[in-house]
Amino acid sequence: MKVLILAGGSGTRLSEETSIRPKPMVEIGNKPILWHIMKSYAHFGLTEFVILGGYKVEVIRQYFLNYTRVSSDFTIDLATGDIVWLRAAAEQWRVTVLDTGLDTMTGGRIKRAQDVIGNETFCLTYGDGVGDVNMTDLLEFHRRCGVACTVTAVVPAGRFGVLGLTPDSNMVTAFREKDSGDVGLVNGGFYVCEPSVFDVIDDDLTVWEQQPMSRLVERDQLAAFRHNGFWLPMDTLRDKMVLEQLWGSGKAPWKVWD
Repeated sequence: MKVLILAGGSGTRLSEETSIRPKPMVEIGNKPILWHIMKSYAHFGLTEFVILGGYKVEVIRQYFLNYTRVSSDFTIDLATGDIVWLRAAAEQWRVTVLDTGLDTMTGGRIKRAQDVIGNETFCLTYGDGVGDVNMTDLLEFHRRCGVACTVTAVVPAGRFGVLGLTPDSNMVTAFREKDSGDVGLVNGGFYVCEPSVFDVIDDDLTVWEQQPMSRLVERDQLAAFRHNGFWLPMDTLRDKMVLEQLWGSGKAPWKVWD
């Protein structure tokens, strides 16, 4: 099963870091937050990734093209150029990097991956947030619900799209932007999608969190997997500092891998 990661935005609220690199490449503990997200999925056996790039996508491309070279010990014969890898640090991942356009919206980026996904169920998340979501439980929940899309509902940090949930089930009854009076669970990403979701995305200008998700709600095709554990997106420099502190403590909640 493939994991789509939205990694194309410019990250204007983190401009101190994103003037020279895309937001998913901002580092936590000397590793891009994108790497942390991928490690979390890989822990649950999900190791085939499709990175949906846009802004400074060349930085992401170079990172993965040079991953083994910059992460491994080696001996090089300068006369011949022969290299002996002493300790290859390659991950057992298969990574596709797509340039989905500089100004393409989130829905449009997803739509551009349709040919890569084909007719298969896929995971989807944002390239700037981490959590200790149990992906196995999420996938099992999605299969039980039998819907086109499942979104992970999380305890909010206070600034995200609000999910209206039925009291006696896990179906989403509304999806809208947050206002000052809102409390409760919000959209934390970490979706599981059927290929039918491509049908609710119109074009490059479509914002995934707006019309597509509203259409899924109208068709009773959006379920919510409730996650009560850790979740934090890296939206601001303060968020980055919090994540750095947690990682430096050796007790980062999202580090589910060994």
